[in-house]
This record gives sequence, C-alpha cells and structure tokens, in this order.
Amino acid sequence: MSQVRVFDHPLIQHKLTILRDIRTGHKEFRELVEELAMLMAFEVTNNLPLRSVEVQTPVGVARGATLAGQELAVIPILRAGLAMETGILRLMPTARVGHIGIYRDPDTLAPHTYYCKLPVDIASRQVLVVDPMLATGGSAVESITLLRQRGAQTVRLMVLIAAPEGIRRVQAAHPDIDIYTAAVDDHLNDHGYIIPGLGDAGDRLYGTR
Repeated sequence: MSQVRVFDHPLIQHKLTILRDIRTGHKEFRELVEELAMLMAFEVTNNLPLRSVEVQTPVGVARGATLAGQELAVIPILRAGLAMETGILRLMPTARVGHIGIYRDPDTLAPHTYYCKLPVDIASRQVLVVDPMLATGGSAVESITLLRQRGAQTVRLMVLIAAPEGIRRVQAAHPDIDIYTAAVDDHLNDHGYIIPGLGDAGDRLYGTR
C-alpha cells in the first residue's frame, strides 16, 4: 500500500494557515501556493540518487555530487496545478513539464479529461503529479491512469490539502502511489469540497468564480 506523508515543517504549516484564510487575496494566495510547492518539492525529492564528481574551483579540486539516474517530470493538473508548477520549477528549472486538463462534472463529480500533453520521454522520468486539492480523488486517479498508459513507472502525487475520501480512492486505484500533502482534512461536503479546506483553489488563485 502507498504511503501518505503529511509535512509538519513549521514554514509549510505557517504558509498553509495563511492560504486557508478567507481574507487572503488572490495575489498573495498565488504566491503562497508557489512557495508551498517549492518547500514541499524540496522534501519530496530528498531521496533522488546522486553520483560523485570532481570539479575545479578557482583554487583547487573539490569532490561533490550531482543528480544521477531518472530525471524529473512535473505534471500539474489544470488549472489550479499551474501555480504549483511555477514553484517547483524555481527549485528544479531543468525538469520537464507536461499538462493534464480535467474538469469535474458539477452534478456527478465525475472527472472528464479534455487535454493531455506529456514529455516524449515520460516513461524514463520520475513523475510528480501536482494539484492543490485531493478531494474526491477522481482527477488524480484519471491523471495517474493516463501517465501509466503512456509508460510512466515512478509516479508520486503532491497536494496541499487532502480529504480522506480522496486518499482512499487513489490508494484503491493505484496502491503503489505515494501521496505527499501538507494536511489531511476532515471530510468532503455534498458538493465535493474539502472541509474545512480553503475553498475553490482555482478561483482563489485567479480571482474568478
């Protein structure tokens, strides 16, 4: 069964609390999402493989390390995942990026894919799927399924807030996928929103309704 990692780093928890606040405007909200994504990605990638190298400094030779093995691909789920992509690329600017567009039917809450563009070498990369909210889990499951169909082997899911229902759905469909989050909230309401959550992440990011 997959692992669920809840980050308790003080900076992550501090920024998440401000993010939840209804008084936080969309400019600050967007900046916080980018910062949280960068901080969380720093933790998620702490086991990337390294290889030893030597480099010439101005005064001598230093032994160091560089990344080895699979390179990273960041796959935001549109549209709210875009702000997380921005934060992660500040940390790892050479990562390849793909996009998956999914909307949720307001009546049935079922996911519908309308766009999927992935790096051509997705099968050889470590893949990080990002979305601010893991609510019903439908979009996450659909995205991971699409990635697996394209050959992706190593896939992780990173969200800011998760609901227990979404976690269970991802684990049932993809039991090998590790989930990284800053919080696991109480439950979903009848409209599929996480309670207490932070509202609609996309609307709060871009000032829409």
